[in-house]
Amino acid sequence: MGTETAVLVYFRKDIWRIIVAWIGSLTGKVERSDPDARMGWLVIVGSIPIVVLGLLFQDAIDTSLRNLWITVAMLAGVGIVLLVADRIGARNTKELRELTWRDGIVLGLAQAAALIPGVSRSGATISAGLFLGYNREAATRYAFLLAIPAVFGSGLYKLKDIGGDASAAWGPTILATVLAFVVGYAVIAWLLRYISTHNFTVFVWYRLGLAAVVAVLIMTGVLAA
Repeated sequence: MGTETAVLVYFRKDIWRIIVAWIGSLTGKVERSDPDARMGWLVIVGSIPIVVLGLLFQDAIDTSLRNLWITVAMLAGVGIVLLVADRIGARNTKELRELTWRDGIVLGLAQAAALIPGVSRSGATISAGLFLGYNREAATRYAFLLAIPAVFGSGLYKLKDIGGDASAAWGPTILATVLAFVVGYAVIAWLLRYISTHNFTVFVWYRLGLAAVVAVLIMTGVLAA
């Protein structure tokens, strides 16, 4: 909720323009082919997979998929996928305005993979965007926009669980949300500048390194899988 509020604030002008155009397309004042109106529809369509799959597999997501060996595998696996996607997409030229309905659905399915712990939601979506031919900035921007309904929806759905025990008390949750907003806003601003001149290799090494650390901690008994 904190990081997505940061997305709302950072992209407020883009989001407002998309909302106005989307509403206009409903009333007939704006053509549905308008890029901003289409983006509104594409964000909605792209959000459907994670909502449906999240509700269908909620129990598994909260229980069996929390096994840390699965997290290790996903950390390393998505890191490798991101590496391959980044190499393939190094010379991609497709812009966000060229996003098609098919691509919107594919990216929505990629985002849904993040229901598995250890899969980076943005990493999976960006990788899919690069495989589809979009440039780094376009893939990253759409990943941020696509996250808004999914993350706010899941956050609101889980509000009922706050306060259930000491580890999920309201005080720590509010503090963590505020900190997530501050850090999230700074990271968004930095990331969009960074990818304009750099690739995603640093994030690949981060994921592979973290996977190795968690695996060692499990094997040495420091963490229980």
